[in-house]
Amino acid sequence: MTDEAAALIAALDLRPHLEGGYFRETWGAAATVAAAGGPRPLANSIYYLLTRDSPIGAFHRNAADITHFFHRGGPIVYSLISPAGVWQELVLGPDLAAGQRLAFTCPGGWWKSSRLPGSAALGLISEIVAPGFAYADHTLADPALFGRLFPELADRWAPYVGGG
Repeated sequence: MTDEAAALIAALDLRPHLEGGYFRETWGAAATVAAAGGPRPLANSIYYLLTRDSPIGAFHRNAADITHFFHRGGPIVYSLISPAGVWQELVLGPDLAAGQRLAFTCPGGWWKSSRLPGSAALGLISEIVAPGFAYADHTLADPALFGRLFPELADRWAPYVGGG
């Protein structure tokens, strides 16, 4: 791990995330909204960091929309799979001339993975989830599930699925 990554983990009080990388919730709305899974905060936010020692955020799906904001390092490559099985990739990073983005929103119900390309030492973002995140609304992909859902994409998703 680089000194900069270690310093960010300490300064932002980040913890390991089950998808990979490091995170900390930074805010949660006190007000709630009715959601399919029950009441949820109107929104919440986190910091999320990928590092050379944890460079992949494994494929997962959330019920809520999640907006991602680039802060530092990068680039970070995102792979998305729509509910219809359409694969997309986009890049968060500072090089707008190269087509990188400073922010994007992943719609609820889409599968998402993130990764650092070989040239990046770290990537720091924040996310706003609306309605707010709840683990009951979160699904972590596994090879058996993705093998049933997206067998034609197996060569693409295998490196970014737990146990893949």
